[in-house]
Parts: sequence; C-alpha cells; structure tokens
Amino acid sequence: MTSPPHHETEAPRDLVGVGIGPFNLSLAALAHPLAELDAVFYEQRPGFDWHPGLLIEGATVQVPFLADLVTLADPTSQWSFLNHLRSRDRLFPFYFAERFHSLRAEYDAYCRWVAENLPGLHFSHRVDAVRWNCRRDVFEVDYTRLDAEGKAESLGRTHTRNIVLGVGTAPHVPDTLKPLVAAPDVPVVHAADYLEHREAFLAAGHVTVVGSGQSGAEVFLDLLRHRPPGRERLHWLGRTEAFAPMEYSKLGLEHFTPDYSRYFHGLSEPVRDRLVAAQWQLHKGIDAETIAAIHDELYRRSLHGGWPDAVLTPGVRVRTADRVATTQIELHLEHIQQDTRSRLTTDAVVLATGYRERPLEGILAGLGPQVRRDGAGRPEVDEAFRLVLDPSVTGTAYVQNAERHTHGVGAPDLGLAAWRSATIINSLTKKETYPLPGRTAFTSFGLEPARPVPPARQARVPTPLVDDHS
Repeated sequence: MTSPPHHETEAPRDLVGVGIGPFNLSLAALAHPLAELDAVFYEQRPGFDWHPGLLIEGATVQVPFLADLVTLADPTSQWSFLNHLRSRDRLFPFYFAERFHSLRAEYDAYCRWVAENLPGLHFSHRVDAVRWNCRRDVFEVDYTRLDAEGKAESLGRTHTRNIVLGVGTAPHVPDTLKPLVAAPDVPVVHAADYLEHREAFLAAGHVTVVGSGQSGAEVFLDLLRHRPPGRERLHWLGRTEAFAPMEYSKLGLEHFTPDYSRYFHGLSEPVRDRLVAAQWQLHKGIDAETIAAIHDELYRRSLHGGWPDAVLTPGVRVRTADRVATTQIELHLEHIQQDTRSRLTTDAVVLATGYRERPLEGILAGLGPQVRRDGAGRPEVDEAFRLVLDPSVTGTAYVQNAERHTHGVGAPDLGLAAWRSATIINSLTKKETYPLPGRTAFTSFGLEPARPVPPARQARVPTPLVDDHS
C-alpha cells in the first residue's frame, strides 16, 4: 500500500461527495449536466445498494414515484424514474399498473441504473479524513481504494473547494441486544439483514419481531404469510402505545415540504428537539395498506374457527435479553402502561429497531474546532444545508440526511431529495441553476413564513469585532 500522493499543482475540484446513497446520487445526477461544475463522489461499498435486506416481495416505497432523484427539481432530467422505465421498455406496463407508489425493489433497480451510468462516481473508495488546507484554501480529502474483497489496495488524496457529506444511516441495535447480535450462533439479526436470513426465520420454531414501525410490520407480514396456518408461532412487540398508522393526510404530508423545513429551521433548538420527538407518527408509523394486509391475513386464518398463533403486543419495551441453553433467547419485557414485567422465550428475533444517522465526528476530526456546534454538541447546519464553519475556512461543507435536528422530519425523506440537491447546487453555483418554488404548502407554518435562502448567501460565524483576549 503506497503513501497518499500529493498533487500540489493539481487544480482543486469544485465538489467532492462522501457517500453514494440516494441523496448524494440525486446531487450527482443534477450536477451531471453542468459543465462548469467539476464534481466527484466516493463510496466505500463496491456498488449501489439500498436496504437490500428489506427488499421484500411486494413492499412499496412510501413516497410517490415522482419523488425520484431529480424530478421535483428538473422533470426533464435524463435521470428520472420515468426515463429509467423507458430505457427498460416498461413505461406501458407501469402506466397500466396504475401505481403511484413504486415497488421498493423497483426503486432500488432505478437507483442502480443511475449509479451504473452516471460518470464521476467512484465505488470501492473509502474516505478516511477531511482537512482544511489554509495555505491553499481547499479541503484535502484522503481516501483508500479497496479491492474486490474490501481490503486496502492503495491510498489517494484529492483537493476540493467544497465537500458534501452523505454518509447515510446505520442499523440501530439497542445496547441490551448487542451481545446477542454479535454472537454468530444466535439467530438475532437487525431487519436490515432480514432477507439474508429469511429461510432460517421461516424454519425457526418461534419468531419474535421487535419494532412497531414500517419495517417491523413488513417483516411480520412476510413471516405470517409464509408460516403454516395454526402454527404461525409469531410474536410482534412494539414500544409505541399502538401499532399506529403513519400520518398520511394531505395536509399532514405538508410537513415534508420545503416550506416546513424552512419554518422548522427558524425555531429555537429546544422547540426543534421537542418537535422531532413528538412527530414520530409522521415518519415512524405503518402505512395503512400494510396494516390492512396484516389484519386481512390474520382474519383469513380465523375463517374456520380459532385464532392464529400470533401475538401482537404494543406498549412493550425489551429491558434485557439472555441466551437460554444454546439455541433459544429469553427476552425480559416491561409493559409501559401496566408497569408489569414478564419473560418471553423465543427461537429467533428480528430487530426492526430503526436506523440512526452515522456520526460525522470521525470524518470531521480533521476540521476539529472549525465546526460550530449547538448546545447538544451537534454540528450547526444553516438553511442551505451548510455546516457552520469558522471564518478561517473559506470552503463550504454540506450535509445530506444529517440535519434532522435543524431541518426536521423531512431530512431523511426521499421526497425532499431533489429539492435539497438543487438547493446545494444553487449555493455552489451562486445562481438559480435550478429554479425552485417560493411556496410549496397550503399551510402557513408560523405567523411570519420563512423566506427561501438566496443561493449566494454563505453560512459563517461572524468575525468578532472585539478581541476577547485583549
């Protein structure tokens, strides 16, 4: 493995993207036709994949097909979902299917099509560090090129005036269950790996699904449909007080508009934190179609008398968990409302316990105190998705899906991907490269609606007028 090359005479790029998930893929697609923008994106995985463990047959994306990588910013883009269908001669089948929400596997195939045909994407490249070079006024980005087995092959470095961090989220496993997940011979896996272990779960004697959101519902439904009637032996646990439907009313969906993002950003930090916790049903509930399918399947299995061997219990948290002998798991449960405790012995556990934003601390370690943080130690992010940096840093660092604390529940929503990417490009180019709507919701959030941010405005900590050390 060689040392990082030093390209001191190489002209810096305009933008380096870290991570290639749907959000940075959206940015790359919208940046593609702009000849004046030199952009490159790095991803440590060998190719694009989008929640492969949850591409369950029949599962749909929870946003309309118009919420692709580009359409809500540029409906004429060659990288639209409809153009993907056209390239596969599938426009008419899609038309007659009358699907407003595409299949999850179909969305994954669409993103793969973009990733395989879009230039400037470098997979098997792991970004190791980002630093600010004050002598050259550029970011230094160190990366490792990986071989087919994921091992380090060589080191590299590139320079850029701007970076965008789109490192995505990681499966969340509660601390009490981490030892069991780590044990190779215990069938406890996160839902992100469900399909890889699906056959083992179908064969297990008793299966418990933990988590009352969309992923938990889809896994429970898939197991229910494929286990013998009368011998389902399933238990579904959730912390929420009910297996609740996702808020999907038309005015409720306006919380996923640019208008609401701007309004949310203008609120105080304590108010924002309270809202994010209180608005869980906007993005952590179960879509009504999946709830209906679960009830229909349970009802069908009761037609000849008796009840299916399936237990659905909301309002329960898993306190601890242990192994029983060598093949079973014992879950120690607490019912929140009843304030009672019990134990559940099961043969396999699927943890549909959600995802957490990957921390930026490691990759931003080279910037250190140049990144401004809020009262909870999180990076401050301005209205146009720029990290608020020390005035000594003249470059700009953007984030994608790492700003829920500043922009609200829409941060991880696919429906805002194209708008956020266009906002970033307008900021980079300092002009309205992609015209964006001034108003996007019928609801007026607040008495004084926030205004769109001019693309040339930069987020900087103001230089103090008084030297505190004088």
